[in-house]
Amino acid sequence: MSSPLSSDLTLQETVERALARSKADGCVVIATESSSANLRWANNTLTTNGVMLTRSLTVIASVEGAKGTASGVVTRSVTTADDIDAVVQSAENAARDSVPAEDARPLVEGDAAPDWDEPPAQTSIRVFDRFAPALGEAFGRARDDGTHHYGFVEHDVTTTYLGSSSGLRLRHVQPTGYVTMTGKSADLRRSAWVGQATPDFHDVDATALSAELDRRLRWSQRRIDLPAGRYETLLPPTAVADLMIYAYWTMSGRDAHDGQTVYSKPGGGTRVGEQLSPVPLALRSDPAYAGLECAPFVVAKSSSSAQSVFDNGTRLGPTDWIRDGRLTSLATTRHSADLTGLSTTPYVDNLVLDVPDAHASLDDMIARTERGLLLTCLWYIREVDPQTLLLTGLTRDGVYLVENGEVVGEVNNFRFNESPVDLLGRFTESGTTVPAFSREWGDYFPRVAMPALRVPDFNMSSVSQAS
Repeated sequence: MSSPLSSDLTLQETVERALARSKADGCVVIATESSSANLRWANNTLTTNGVMLTRSLTVIASVEGAKGTASGVVTRSVTTADDIDAVVQSAENAARDSVPAEDARPLVEGDAAPDWDEPPAQTSIRVFDRFAPALGEAFGRARDDGTHHYGFVEHDVTTTYLGSSSGLRLRHVQPTGYVTMTGKSADLRRSAWVGQATPDFHDVDATALSAELDRRLRWSQRRIDLPAGRYETLLPPTAVADLMIYAYWTMSGRDAHDGQTVYSKPGGGTRVGEQLSPVPLALRSDPAYAGLECAPFVVAKSSSSAQSVFDNGTRLGPTDWIRDGRLTSLATTRHSADLTGLSTTPYVDNLVLDVPDAHASLDDMIARTERGLLLTCLWYIREVDPQTLLLTGLTRDGVYLVENGEVVGEVNNFRFNESPVDLLGRFTESGTTVPAFSREWGDYFPRVAMPALRVPDFNMSSVSQAS
């Protein structure tokens, strides 16, 4: 074993020490180590690079009382064995000072996973060995063209060890990487953006990404001003991800049951079972989805309407949130499932939207467009009305006009007002599902696959001066 969390204990030993020191009626311990590497560049020049190693310890203590079970949660960085003991004591004190937890349930039981004794995985700056030279070549081409490239790449490998007083000993290694690149014209007035998520950078082609930036900057050489209104609009997978991630994050079964969201049924209950789209699409999550693999068990460091610290270690599997266009599941804990009458379906850390028999590329969809807009990314997305999930936000880094199957120029930015749930019932064409890095949420939720969508009447509510 390697890379101790404290000066004298491995991560596994840290978990065992915390559990042994606990005097609570129940205890869950989560120890994590994150190894990360990054590169930054501006104006066609690499500016910084670095590596970092961080570790944290979370102790969740539960104590039985006359009125029920209370919990206390403390997360800290620790450097000594005494620090571990202090975190345990603080969690137990917090539990004893708390009122009974509404979501209290018996801790999930289990045994040690086969890989429990394996050391933490790590990354290094060498993860960019293929990417960095191609990036340097892209800088040379940009200088020759008089354009400017800016961007950031990061690769993180987080190893999680979860142990409990009920016998669980689970380990998960989560690699997460992404690249975000912005190109600007020589006068810095025009810009374009591309981004990609990746588990290991083996599938990242810096040459192709920079070529797409160049193509979009060429599109923007002609400027066309358009008024606000409803336009036929092509949403690339990145922009669809911007919207669908928000729709996923608001899928709390408890909140829907309490009448607070778009998934609430008028008059009470939830809309589970209701047809949301005439298209037999599927919105789903799966810890084993190829390229988007994520933790196959619950890791919860706090409780909310959609997750519970008492559910730590609960096994996760494929989950259909929408199947055949019908809402089939909402995110629930064991507690909220009992309240709502729904199945226990915790959140999973990835999201996929599939539309059957859709095989077109975005370029294919552009070629079939008589007149419409092509978005690239959305930003500053905010919720306006939770009952309809009406979102507002701004377009950014390239809105283009398509006429007779060709992109003919860049148009001004807009403020939009749309509901992603409503869009699922209105789109008229879909592309094939591909990995999609959200400009707005990708830093927090990168494991996403989406299709491009054609929306016949996307609401550009006002012209924006953002640039």
